[in-house]
Formats: sequence, structure tokens, C-alpha cells
Amino acid sequence: MENSPKKKHMELVLTKKPKSPIIIEGFPGLGLISTITTEFLIKHLNAKSIGQIWSNKLVPIAAIHDAKIIQPLEIFYAEKENIVIVHALSDVRGIEWDISDAILELYNTLKASQLITIEGIMSKGETSNIFFYTNNAKHKKQLEDAKAQPLKEGIIVGVTAGLVLKEKEMNIVGLFIETHSKLPDSMSAAKIVEVLDSYLGLKMDTKPLVEAAAQFEEKLKSLFEQARQTVGQKQSKDMNYLG
Repeated sequence: MENSPKKKHMELVLTKKPKSPIIIEGFPGLGLISTITTEFLIKHLNAKSIGQIWSNKLVPIAAIHDAKIIQPLEIFYAEKENIVIVHALSDVRGIEWDISDAILELYNTLKASQLITIEGIMSKGETSNIFFYTNNAKHKKQLEDAKAQPLKEGIIVGVTAGLVLKEKEMNIVGLFIETHSKLPDSMSAAKIVEVLDSYLGLKMDTKPLVEAAAQFEEKLKSLFEQARQTVGQKQSKDMNYLG
């Protein structure tokens, strides 16, 4: 009896197959930097949906935007720039290897020119330095010109780790930015976009993302101040009651 073919945990579905694109991907992580960045790119490059990565192991989540369903792992294409963007809304913990295999399949199917993976890393201070990893000397020079620093020491985890470990099979660039917040960090996402803009020559206006980040931070400051005042008032009332 012949062995049955190994069943894949992930299914790649494409309605269009661009030739030799750059693939940019990022999965929900610290500061949701990857998700914010890919969403910004989709909007400002006017990218259109061309498929999805599907698995019944994905967390069942359906987002609705402009009266349309956004898939948990949806694939978009910016034709003018020849960039494919993998936009992830789903938590992929526990299936990182399967996801990295699906991204490799996408890379090979499209004969991509390179894969750029984006990740937020926790900062020990208030810095938001941007680091990169690549085994391509040309990309290294271009990324340094874009004001990113080579990652010389560190630990990479998740889908990005699964992809970097496949570097012999792909032309891969890892972009990592420090964040000191577990909250959505639009400012750090804006800095990543600026590096991508310089590195890829996209000529994008990052001002809307920077302005949104500033507004978000002001809103947070206001909420934290309200919370501080509420706690203070409660403590005052407790003291009066006990006194």
C-alpha cells in the first residue's frame, strides 16, 4: 500500500500571480507594528486583494471594512510597485512553522525577488532603533543608507524566525524596530514605513501615519490622566470615609 501524500496544514489561494514581486509581510506582535505597517502600505499603494492563506487552525476572526470581509491572512497586490503584501489579523501562535511554510510556498509560486518581514522588539529604554538582518550584501548597503542598523546580537521568534531559518531558500530581509509599548505603536510603524520608503524608493507620504500616531498618543495621555484623577478621587473618598 502506497503512503498517502502528506496533508498540508495551510492552503494558499491566489486569484492572480504577479511575476517576481517583492513580498512584504508581518504578523501581529509587539505594538501591532507589523499589522499597522502592512495596513498603511495596502491603503497608500492602493493594493488589491489577490488571495489568502487559509487554515482551520487559524483563530476564527472576521473583520469588516468598507462593508467587506477582511480575511485573517489576506494577500494584496500593488501592481504599480509590483509589491505583494501579506496582511495578518489572526493570532498565529502555535502554527508559526505552518505559516512560514505557506509564505515560502507563496515566494516560490510567484518567483519573488525578495521577502521583507517586519517585527517589533521590546526596547529596554525609550529608544526606537531600527535593525535589519540580511545575507545579501547589496541589501545591507541599501538598508544602512536608509538609516537602519545591522542586527548583530539578538533572538528572533515566531513566524519571522521560521522564515529567517529558511534564508538559504529565499532572498530575505528582516526589519526590526524597538518599541516600549504593548499598545498599538503607530509612531514606530511610521518609522518602519520611512525605512521601507527609502529602501524601496516608494516615494510615499508618511505624514498621515505620523499624525495619526501623535493623535493616538495624545488620546492615551488624556485617558491616563483621567484614570490617575479617578484613582486619586477614590483614594480621597476612602480616606474621608475611614477618617
